[in-house]
Amino acid sequence: MRITVFGATGNVGRRVVAEAVSRGHEVTGVARNPVRLAGLPGEARVRVGDATDVDDVVALTTGQDLVITATCPAPGDESQLVTVATTLLTACAKTGVRLLLVGGAGSLTVEGGGRLMDRPGYPSFLLPIAAACVGQLAACRANTVVDWAYLSPPDLLVPGERTGLYRVGGDELVVDADGESRISIEDLAVALLDEAEQPRHHRTRFTVAY
Repeated sequence: MRITVFGATGNVGRRVVAEAVSRGHEVTGVARNPVRLAGLPGEARVRVGDATDVDDVVALTTGQDLVITATCPAPGDESQLVTVATTLLTACAKTGVRLLLVGGAGSLTVEGGGRLMDRPGYPSFLLPIAAACVGQLAACRANTVVDWAYLSPPDLLVPGERTGLYRVGGDELVVDADGESRISIEDLAVALLDEAEQPRHHRTRFTVAY
């Protein structure tokens, strides 16, 4: 499979590229900063590109089988997530390529009703990115042309071990027996590539957790 990954040098993007390469896919990693691209696996092709530029995205995704975006804006630029989603959806509508987006957990519903981001004790510094992810998901749900899927991580997403194990949910936060919702970034990448290889979600959001 020919896969283009935007945000390839971020915490999630790097692991997505590594997982895809390990499965034998032809991966093109895209980022704005050419210096950071040097840290990607040697098997991956690297390109400098702007995920907010439709023409750039079209050029980088034409002829590909799948586009994955795992971009993470700097603090203060959270709204860029919506811009990137809109740009990628516009470009993928032109190229006919499937789109997988790694989004946020804040809009997942929790037991008892309401969203995770509205729960008492939710960190205030995360609210801007959570709100941007709400807009990101809304942009996807408004699109009925592109074959997209939106992956919300669990409440806790940290570097760790690749186990290959996870549970899948829909719009509700997945928790374990202790009420925790977590997964390693490595296993999030596993889940994303499993969805890439065996699509089960079309124009919908899903989530994963241990």
